[in-house]
Amino acid sequence: MPSPPVVRSVADLRATLAGWRGEGLSIAFVPTMGALHEGHLSLVRLGLSRCDRVVASIFVNPTQFGPNEDLAAYPRDEAGDAGKLSVAGCHLLFAPSAAEMYPPGAATVVTVSGVSEPLDGQARPGHFAGVATVVAKLLNQVRPDVAIFGEKDYQQLQVIRRLAIDLDLGVEILGAPTARAADGLALSSRNAYLTEDERRRAPELAAALAEAVLALRAGVPVAEAEAQALGRVQAAGFGPVDYLEVRDAGDLSRMGPGPLPPGRAGRILAAARLGRARLIDNMAV
Repeated sequence: MPSPPVVRSVADLRATLAGWRGEGLSIAFVPTMGALHEGHLSLVRLGLSRCDRVVASIFVNPTQFGPNEDLAAYPRDEAGDAGKLSVAGCHLLFAPSAAEMYPPGAATVVTVSGVSEPLDGQARPGHFAGVATVVAKLLNQVRPDVAIFGEKDYQQLQVIRRLAIDLDLGVEILGAPTARAADGLALSSRNAYLTEDERRRAPELAAALAEAVLALRAGVPVAEAEAQALGRVQAAGFGPVDYLEVRDAGDLSRMGPGPLPPGRAGRILAAARLGRARLIDNMAV
């Protein structure tokens, strides 16, 4: 099966999409940073179930990386990714350069207050301003009917939902369940950084969260469930742990320290380092 056509300019992207819209076709959009895995491809398939055409983007966005993060080392394989997208049924790949996305003189930054401030907002200052800016640009460039994001990056998903509402973007933001390996590890492009030994220990993060979810549902106080999960993660060799906290599933406000309030949806979220890899995960409570 041939790879999907690749466009690298906003003008060429819009020309293709205008043709589809002229035919009355609906469009789903899956933005990625490449190094695609089954989680990304599941988003493409979900897009196919919702719309007539699926556009995916690959852009390693420099503005969401901090000065000591892995921008230069982030895995890149556009040719391999294009082949995977083809098998998944993607119709078009948008792969712009940094200069196309941020031309000389670009001076606008989009910030989303509230939901972007805790968790990764504290651990990675400036990260969500970079995310919100590039996603706002991509959604404006593609103007899809539906845009699909994985729930593994749950805080990012909530930031984007708030962004789309506040800016009246007219796009449905759809969250898709976290794709996991058979042993429970959340799929991530950064899993490629794990050594063989680290890969064996990595599923302990998901296991600790799953154990905490059961405890919370049984009435164990939030603070106690968090402490037990943190101890299990640290015993597996993770460190530092940026956060492991139970939050409101909507606005990500803090929950605890007592038992979960009846009828209030929660989410337990964690970010921790294991060797070179910074792994994140979350589960509904």
